[in-house]
Amino acid sequence: MELPDYHGGSIVNLMRSIERALDASPCDAAEAYPELTALPAGALSGARNIVLLVIDGLGYDYLTGAGAGSALQRHLKARMTSVFPSTTATAVSSFLTGVGPQQHALTGWHTWLRELGCLAATLRFRPRHGGEPLSKAGVAPRSVYTAEPVFDRLAAKSHVVSPDKIIDSDYNVVHCGTAQRRPYKELPELFSAVAAIVRSGGGRQFIHAYTYDLDAAAHSYGSASQELQDKFRQIDAAYARFLDEIAGSDTLVIAAADHGFIDSPKSACIELEDHPQFAETLMLPLCGERRVAYCYVQPGQEDAFEHYVQTRLDHCTRLYRSTDLIAQGWFGLGPANPRLAERVGHYTLVMKDNYTIKDWILGEQRYLTLGVHGGVSAAEMYVPLIVAAA
Repeated sequence: MELPDYHGGSIVNLMRSIERALDASPCDAAEAYPELTALPAGALSGARNIVLLVIDGLGYDYLTGAGAGSALQRHLKARMTSVFPSTTATAVSSFLTGVGPQQHALTGWHTWLRELGCLAATLRFRPRHGGEPLSKAGVAPRSVYTAEPVFDRLAAKSHVVSPDKIIDSDYNVVHCGTAQRRPYKELPELFSAVAAIVRSGGGRQFIHAYTYDLDAAAHSYGSASQELQDKFRQIDAAYARFLDEIAGSDTLVIAAADHGFIDSPKSACIELEDHPQFAETLMLPLCGERRVAYCYVQPGQEDAFEHYVQTRLDHCTRLYRSTDLIAQGWFGLGPANPRLAERVGHYTLVMKDNYTIKDWILGEQRYLTLGVHGGVSAAEMYVPLIVAAA
């Protein structure tokens, strides 16, 4: 079991190094986190441009295994941890805010928003069952996404280069803050857009660039697939060309990821419809992720819930009281967001080996992806720190 190292070895600490290198204004929440040991602020402060390339789904194990000999691997500097849970909604939120889940309180793909009485898909800002975004019903995204964007603290002009399908989403608009948002359609456009910003001159600049192409391939085809390998090679070739293109621009290019992957076949999925006694103890559908599920238990059913998990599901999951995970620092350091405890339920199921757990609600399309993440295996938790000077 691998847990985040918020004391100097996680993606949150990387953001702290970047903030200090770019003379960020004070932020009490961010101050709880030290700089990244492997890349302190002093190693960044001399560059005119800092580029953070977030390659969704690029785990450290994949890069050093299937990705051995690649341009990305040749610039590998160190290994970092993600956050808990090791998933996009939580980790990308840390890249965009510079704080851990302890502060931003975005704790997984599905989150119980008690303030709205709604089970929501966090990144899509819409109810889990589908339909229009909550903003269409008059809910201000800022009332749910409460952490300050990191871009608003930096003493540098900031840019976010992200896929056109998500660049103007409620989530992105709030989390990009004062950064200039630049959409792209295909992968080559990502790197050409960043290169154009680098060449634009002027003062110091911070460029956050994001691609989910690798993540999508891993979900659909698995972490050992040829499709994933082909997509990785495309990204790697584009990265190598990009470094050549911006050579001499006084730019430091940091590539990192939000999480890695493991494969979980359907046979390793615990579906709640096969466990009706367990389901009856719950007052809400499962929240969080297939690899880390938050359970809201009916009053008076705690003993029955615990007994069922410990006797029927012990082979596939570890059971924790969610308040214990907060107290033990799984979600981060420093004071917790007042909403955190209510967004992680009464209990947390952390799945073992390659197991997942899933329930289905009315109106929800049934699907299971082969590639999964969110858990505490090394393959999911460890991500690369890749650094190149141009």
